[in-house]
Amino acid sequence: MINSMSYKGYTASMVFDAEDKVIVGRVQDIDDIISFHGESVSEFEANFHAGIEDYLAASKELGSAPEKPASGKVMLRIAPEVHAAALKAAARSGTSLNKWAEGALRQAARKTPTRATARREA
Repeated sequence: MINSMSYKGYTASMVFDAEDKVIVGRVQDIDDIISFHGESVSEFEANFHAGIEDYLAASKELGSAPEKPASGKVMLRIAPEVHAAALKAAARSGTSLNKWAEGALRQAARKTPTRATARREA
């Protein structure tokens, strides 16, 4: 059984481990690893909240911004000529500007190291 729970913008997976008889959780959609478990839904939820609070406090103590999951919404201010060129490129490809921009951003993102890769290389 897989479910999820949210707290302060973070979402955790909920997987029941029948062998150990616990609910195991891990925060999704960020590179940092935050995991926890509980023997009941109430205990799981309390441990999830505590894990997030600890993560936020540790980030603050270390002077770094905590990683936040992306919402999927991007607001951009770009030069009008770039906007016009992007509209034309999207039309030529037969897709919406949103879909075209998503593809362009996906391709550009592959060219730069991820946060986790940058940490491993440091």
